[in-house]
Amino acid sequence: MNPMLTMANKAAQRAGQIIIRGFDRRTSLSVQRKTNNDYVSEIDCNAEQAIIDTLLTAYPDHSLLGEENGLLGNKTSDYQWIIDPLDGTTNFLHGFPQFAVSIALKHKNQLSLGVIYDPVADELFSASRGNGAYLNNRRIRVTGLVSLQDALLGTGFPFRQETVIDNYLCIFKQLFLNSAGIRRAGSAALDLAYLAAGRLDGFWEYSLKPWDIAAGALLIREAGGFITDNKGEDNYFTCGNVVAGNPKIFAQLLDVIRRCEQRN
Repeated sequence: MNPMLTMANKAAQRAGQIIIRGFDRRTSLSVQRKTNNDYVSEIDCNAEQAIIDTLLTAYPDHSLLGEENGLLGNKTSDYQWIIDPLDGTTNFLHGFPQFAVSIALKHKNQLSLGVIYDPVADELFSASRGNGAYLNNRRIRVTGLVSLQDALLGTGFPFRQETVIDNYLCIFKQLFLNSAGIRRAGSAALDLAYLAAGRLDGFWEYSLKPWDIAAGALLIREAGGFITDNKGEDNYFTCGNVVAGNPKIFAQLLDVIRRCEQRN
């Protein structure tokens, strides 16, 4: 296995242990509201520090972009780790078991590896560029479903960008009426991992952050899926808007999104 991927797995599982230990005492944790519907707990901070310590001790010349601590390390490095120590903090604080650790690595601005770890289910999703995607060492692929009518889709509500709510509601209505169902579980990282593993057929969301997307984007590509922004381009890291799916469902999903955005 790629030694950097091994180290990312170790960092994710170390953070996961901190999260699980905190899960049983979540009602007594120190919590701050960052923005509307966006929280940070002491567990987020402790888990991120564990990841930072693991990765920058092993690779002190690398840089690291974290949700809570921002940009750290050697800012001129060709290597940048992108981490979300607890994607789904609101779920975590309410005891809803849908949250994950997300770690990705960019080399010369290209995604080279990604890890998403669900500490409740003990599921480790991992991928390295050109070597496929895996769940607990078992190869995974996106689904082969061809009809949007039969597709199970994932999404997230655009709480960070209320200006897109009309577009979002148009898209939601069209997909609700023309799919097998829509799930909003509250962790974009896990939604993307589930798509890579064939548990979802498509996904869309507005206003995500790089640490929400990075690991899942590589997992989906290595599992045979497509991921772009809402324009069908590769600017999702910049704009935060994501559309993903297996090849057939992706095309149909993007078509619905384009038509709704043109209408509004």
